[in-house]
Amino acid sequence: MASVDSRRTGNDGGVGGAFQPYLDSLRQELQQRDQTLLSVVVAFLVVLLTLVFWKFIRSRRSSQRAVLLVGLCDSGKTLLFVRLLTGLYRDTQTSITDSSAAYRVNNTRGTSLTLIDLPGHESLRLQFLERFKASARAVVFVVDSAAFQREVKDVAEFLYQVLIDSMSLKNTPSFLIACNKQDITMAKSAKLIQQQLEKELNTLRVTRSAAPSTLDSSSTAPAQLGKKGKEFEFSQLPLKVEFLECSAKGGRGDTGSADIQDLEKWLAKIA
Repeated sequence: MASVDSRRTGNDGGVGGAFQPYLDSLRQELQQRDQTLLSVVVAFLVVLLTLVFWKFIRSRRSSQRAVLLVGLCDSGKTLLFVRLLTGLYRDTQTSITDSSAAYRVNNTRGTSLTLIDLPGHESLRLQFLERFKASARAVVFVVDSAAFQREVKDVAEFLYQVLIDSMSLKNTPSFLIACNKQDITMAKSAKLIQQQLEKELNTLRVTRSAAPSTLDSSSTAPAQLGKKGKEFEFSQLPLKVEFLECSAKGGRGDTGSADIQDLEKWLAKIA
């Protein structure tokens, strides 16, 4: 009996040995398929998460539809606001509150923005900027090009604060400095305004960094404009600052059309 059992076992082992290469091949194929399937699943999840993240960022960005018109009093913000909305000239006066309206940009998508004209009075402008800055998709800082030479320090002071606030936002807004009132003979060019503002902002930066710091250690340090140790330039900022020339009144006076085509193109670009 022992010899019979031995032969049977030997025969069974021979049969199993004959199929062993096929079993090993099948096992390897299944493992390869599992790895391929796993790779496909991982790749799919990566793509899915990327799409979800992109949609989340896009939705947050798309929820920011406000374009803030800011600047000193008499810079022409309100007339620009009216011209963009209606194309018409209207006498304006210094406002003490904000004005807002939907604006359809001139592009193929027909996108709408919300224009918000903020008061330029010294006692109100920072208060209103604080209220609306979180919803800003873009900031249009309006400068009176004709009065710029005598207002340069005030313009730089306000611009400094607007830039600091814009840099502190999670989604930094597009930023434009609109050099208005180019219809006036003594108006300064956008290039000259940029150069003088860089000089003034550099002086402000040095002055404010040298000011005594607060004793409250819990307070956060203010943002730094530009690169430390170098003369300030707008190109050093983490947000792109663009300049253009415009005229809300236009070259033909009250009855003429405004020269704001470049501003309209810029709004269409950032919409």
